[in-house]
Amino acid sequence: MGIDWQDLATAFALYLVLEGVLPFLSPPAVKRAFAQMISLPDGVLRLVGLGSMLAGCVLLYLIRG
Repeated sequence: MGIDWQDLATAFALYLVLEGVLPFLSPPAVKRAFAQMISLPDGVLRLVGLGSMLAGCVLLYLIRG
């Protein structure tokens, strides 16, 4: 069983679409969010990243079984 490259490319394309929604709809909100992120300690940002990765893995597991 190999990697389905079409599924991987589709997932990446969807990621790009979703990442672009907020900057397209509200650039000032994105600027404020990034400005606030700069002031956060590295540990907090790492925890947020870890939480996001774990949530993605759980969601992927639930969807793909």
